[in-house]
Amino acid sequence: MKDELPAIAMISDFFHPNVGGVENHIFMLSANLIRRGHKVIVITHSHSPDRVGVRWLLPGLKVYYIPFPTIASSATLPNYFTFLPYFRVIIAREHIHLIHAHASLSSLGQEAILHAHHLGVRTVFTDHSLFGFEDAASILTNKLLAAALKNVDAVICVSHTGRENTVLRGQLFEKSEDSSALVVRPNVYVIPNALVAEQFTPSTEPVSSETIYIVVLSRLAYRKGIDLLVATAPRICAAFPNVKFIVGGDGPKLNDLLQVRERHLLQDRMELLGPVRHRDVRDVLVRGSIFLNTSLTESFGIAILEAACAGLYVVSTRVGGVPEILPQDMISFARPEEDDLFRALSEAVAIVSKGQHDPVEAHQRVKNFYNWADVAERTEVVYDAVIKSEQKDLWTRMQRTMELGPFAGPIYTIILVVDCLFFLFLEWLMPRHDLDFVQMHWEHHNFVQLTKDAKIKDR
Repeated sequence: MKDELPAIAMISDFFHPNVGGVENHIFMLSANLIRRGHKVIVITHSHSPDRVGVRWLLPGLKVYYIPFPTIASSATLPNYFTFLPYFRVIIAREHIHLIHAHASLSSLGQEAILHAHHLGVRTVFTDHSLFGFEDAASILTNKLLAAALKNVDAVICVSHTGRENTVLRGQLFEKSEDSSALVVRPNVYVIPNALVAEQFTPSTEPVSSETIYIVVLSRLAYRKGIDLLVATAPRICAAFPNVKFIVGGDGPKLNDLLQVRERHLLQDRMELLGPVRHRDVRDVLVRGSIFLNTSLTESFGIAILEAACAGLYVVSTRVGGVPEILPQDMISFARPEEDDLFRALSEAVAIVSKGQHDPVEAHQRVKNFYNWADVAERTEVVYDAVIKSEQKDLWTRMQRTMELGPFAGPIYTIILVVDCLFFLFLEWLMPRHDLDFVQMHWEHHNFVQLTKDAKIKDR
């Protein structure tokens, strides 16, 4: 990889200007790979009518916004074939060697994995979430994921718990060479999220010892455990007269919080901020001493990491990959039930009241634990292994796809074959030698200089 670094295309339905964990992960990973010398582009769908086509983001990240409408939560409708003409032209023009798809619910990411093999492009997939196995939505999405990952070259998960979940949902196991026992495929990796620690420094002003603020920053939805917050907050306020809540976020459970605040007369004890922009998260966090996470399912929990980096003591439900994030002396865990959450919050209030938690030390520890440069370096190792691995031919991919089952197997195999035929038709209709290939790309140092010049003009 030192001789010729692969050009990479990040592909997902979820990206800027929307704000979220997946969006931030893609941007920060891309920026750090660019700094390490890679050419990186992003392919996503348009999030508004005026943002279609090519845009550039610092530090030299080229973004293709495809004109696809969304159906719900920034996701596009799975179609398998409409994306291929766009995908083929962009990948060929940009001389891409490897595509990196993100998020299980991203139709663009799953379709890109299907199309990439026609162009000889290698594939990597990162799963960011945990999903169940029982409800109808999970069964459908898990089958779509299993179909997409049958022929992917490598899978990355953000936590070991997430790895177990993705392996089961995506059927990422094969028979052992020594016996008939099933083993996890060796191309499944764990690389955690990270953060820019400099953006989450603790407050330089001393925190009031008289009043303790508990901060909650979350989407106000059922899976984020807001019902637990609704049940526990009045009990905490009754037990500790010096405790107040700051709640940031929006969602369907906002009305429940408004009602409990009115019912228990907590207008001066519970502040509801509404939606909080990501650039304002640090300013909200440093107002408090304790951060509360009540999620019922969580693959990694970047909000917990940001809060700990800002110097807050963390209280969280023990779910998913959360126990992997912080050392035990920086976090208190509770079962996802009201009484145990009350106990954990009571312990946290006592720890903070006694001054047993040092915000500056917590910030420094998190800064040493997590950084995007390390994530980019570990991701490069995965890319290197993928590039050096043997590529699967069409017959092998068809055989692996048939393993999906007696019903799903033939259906997805037909989709694979039709996709190949459609690709050959596009090769005839728009020959690759007629494409307008990209010959030059913005250099990172050029963007740095342009940024400095722009700042000087603003002054």
